Amino acid sequence: MGTLYVVSTPIGNLGDFSPRAVAVLRAVAAVLAEDTRHSRRLLDAYEIRTPTLAYHEHNEARTTPALVARLVAGEDLALISDAGTPLLSDPGARLVRAAADAGVTVSAIPGASALLAALVVSGIDATRFTFFGFLARKGRERTSALAELAALRHTAVLYEAPGRVADTLRDLADAGLADREVAVARELTKAFEEVRRGTVSALAAYYAQAAPRGEVVLVLAGRPDDAPVAAEDVSARASALLADGTSPRDVARTLVAEFGVSRNEAYRLAQHAGLTE
Repeated sequence: MGTLYVVSTPIGNLGDFSPRAVAVLRAVAAVLAEDTRHSRRLLDAYEIRTPTLAYHEHNEARTTPALVARLVAGEDLALISDAGTPLLSDPGARLVRAAADAGVTVSAIPGASALLAALVVSGIDATRFTFFGFLARKGRERTSALAELAALRHTAVLYEAPGRVADTLRDLADAGLADREVAVARELTKAFEEVRRGTVSALAAYYAQAAPRGEVVLVLAGRPDDAPVAAEDVSARASALLADGTSPRDVARTLVAEFGVSRNEAYRLAQHAGLTE
C-alpha cells in the first residue's frame, strides 16, 4: 500500500517549510490541497512540480473513496492545508480516518501550527489546553461554548475571523470572563506579527475601536481555582448540554468536572434544567 502524508505548511514565513516536507511533496503522486491556486504559489517557490488535486469541505465526501483506492493501490499522496497543520479547523479528518480504516499508513510531517505558535508566545499557561477552533456564530452551540469556556480551569485556544474578534471578546466578557487574561495573536510569523495581552474586557474595548487584520488566534486563561461559580453559568451549561442530547446523568458528571459543584447539586441542576426545557 501507499502512504498518506499529512504535511504542515508555513503559516506565513516561507522559511518555516521543512526540508523533509519539501522532499515528501516532490516524491508523492499528488498533493491534495484546499485551494490549489493558493498552494501552487508555495509549491512553485520550492520548485515542487507535483500535480495538485482540490480537497476541501465541499468535495471531501465525494472524492475520499477514490483517493483511498489510489492509496490502497500503492500510490503515495500528501495532504496539505492553505497554511499550517491540516485537520486543525481544516478538512482532512475524513480522509485520514478512511485511509487508516483501509490499513493505509498515515504519516505526519510536522511543521508550523498557528495554535501552537500563539500558545507559546501568549505568556499564558501552556501546561494544559483545549483547542476550540472557531466558535459557532450564534445559537445554542455558541451559548454552550461560552459557558464551557467560563467553566474551563485550563487554557483555551480559539480561532476567530478578524472582523469578529471584538464581538467574541465582548461575548466572553458578558459570559463572566471580563477579568480573565487573554492574548490576541495575529499575523504570526509574518511582517506585521503582533501579540496583544490584557483582560478580556480591556481587549474587547480596544478591538471595538481598531479591528485587527490578518489571521487571528485567541489564547484565553482558565478559570482560577478560587474564582466563584455563578449559579446562572452552571444552569446555562446544563441547559445547553441537555439541548445537545446529553443525558441528565452525563450532564451532572460534566457539571461536577467543569464547575466543581457537588454531585447532588449537579443532579439537581440537571433535573431542573430538564424540567424548564
